[in-house]
Amino acid sequence: MAKQPKLRIVPLGGLGEIGKNMTVFELGNDAIIVDAGIMFPANDMLGVDYIIPDFRYVTERKDLKIHGIVFTHGHEDHVGAVPHIADAFPGVPLWATPLTAGLIQVKLKSRGSQRSATVNVFQAGDVLKVGPFTVESYQVCHSIPDCVGFGINTPYGIVVHSGDYKFDPSPVDGNRTDYAKLAEFSRRGVLLLMGDSTNADRAGWTPSESVIDEAFDRVFRAAPGRIMVATFASLISRVLQVAKAAERHGRKIAVAGHSMAENIKMARELGILNIPADMFVDLNRIGQMPANRVVIMVTGAQGEPSAVLSRLATGRHRQLDVEVGDTIVISSHTIPGNEEMVNRTINRLFQRGADVIYDPIAPVHVSGHASQEEMRLLINLTNPKYFLPIHGELRHLRAHSRLAMQSGIPPENVFVVENGVVIEADKNGVRMGERVPGGYVFVDGSSVGDVGRSVIRDREMLARDGFMVVVVNVDKHTGALVGNPEIISKGFVYLKSADELIGQIRDTVSDVLASSQGSNGRRREKLEDSLSRFVYNETKRRPMIFSVINEK
Repeated sequence: MAKQPKLRIVPLGGLGEIGKNMTVFELGNDAIIVDAGIMFPANDMLGVDYIIPDFRYVTERKDLKIHGIVFTHGHEDHVGAVPHIADAFPGVPLWATPLTAGLIQVKLKSRGSQRSATVNVFQAGDVLKVGPFTVESYQVCHSIPDCVGFGINTPYGIVVHSGDYKFDPSPVDGNRTDYAKLAEFSRRGVLLLMGDSTNADRAGWTPSESVIDEAFDRVFRAAPGRIMVATFASLISRVLQVAKAAERHGRKIAVAGHSMAENIKMARELGILNIPADMFVDLNRIGQMPANRVVIMVTGAQGEPSAVLSRLATGRHRQLDVEVGDTIVISSHTIPGNEEMVNRTINRLFQRGADVIYDPIAPVHVSGHASQEEMRLLINLTNPKYFLPIHGELRHLRAHSRLAMQSGIPPENVFVVENGVVIEADKNGVRMGERVPGGYVFVDGSSVGDVGRSVIRDREMLARDGFMVVVVNVDKHTGALVGNPEIISKGFVYLKSADELIGQIRDTVSDVLASSQGSNGRRREKLEDSLSRFVYNETKRRPMIFSVINEK
């Protein structure tokens, strides 16, 4: 009898961080991938648009056959890297529920992916046969419709992947998390539970999405003028809640933001977003309507510089301006690392005369993730032998692991790992394996992976202290300085008000060149080192210094 291959679970994103979720499941040389998301850059990642998982491990495994990529839901941190994945793995089929599939198609179209991708649409509860893997999907509640978790059948038992979930008794779309399926997995034997850890440090239960309806009613009733609601472009359920509130209070909806407009169009075509056509008005027409009859859906709830809300806050939007009397609702929780950008945006909106409402000012957003008591419930429903916390920073993973141990899972059966650490399973149980690459790949404009840590460090130096360029002409025969050095400074000093310093810099250049022999390369290096020391001694700043030596 042929020996059963090991099961290998390789997290490439989402463990030790919030975002860019991606996990590879392997049986021998056969594999599937669950999710392929992006992560927002931290404040010190200057110029970076977003971050995708480092999936070199998969592309470099020439013996590994990827049979498909299955998606839990349509948020950016789970589908945002799809264009890059489609280009890297041409011909590999994608599997998604209707709304998630629609969001993926919009993304592939808008990002101009070089290759077409086959998207197989399934319904929650369907069983997928993807290569040697039998994947059982089940309905979960989250903050977007059409969310699923997976029960992945393996020779050693079922691996339950929770996706993003919570146990909401009254979800917006009426589809509750499938308790019965989770209990069925338990009866059949769950080898490993991979559980969402995002809110592992929050006690109790996550409030139902239905509380937002009451909060919106209060806001709509009190707002004297226009209302703008900022949320994620993919948060279709929030669009539906805003539309219902607008209808109750006699307002029409306009949409600002290409990605949100495309997603709403797609969701309406699929019948997922049942909003009458006459509820929508063109953004260009709202100036002809009474201010108290308008609601504008906008993107940029995370303070993204290029999104609508940030452009409104800085007065850079082509069609809209913030007016005194506007009420702006930010219906999202701030992703860790985005606090500074969000707070800056809110303050600027207040400066422009708007009334800004956000959680915790009012419950205009609730989390789509389970809190501690729901996490305990999932563990008890599935009764897994082993537990792997996923989707969270290390503090969240640690907190979730403590909940699992408190729920009766032996400490040696709980694995707290970060990206790249392989989890292996065979007939003898589950254990940690080796570590593979699982870091960041920065996307900067059309550049993918060209910007590394060294480039980011250079950008930090430029942002902090600026740069200075010294251009000198020398006699090609004697090496003597010809004329005065030309000095160019950006972000370091304002040349017109730094005559004394510039004079000292020119003197330093003259001294260095007079005492330097050899090639221009060595003289240039000595000149830059000398100028760096001089500038730091005089200013206690470290601008990047470049020199150009021209022979005449």
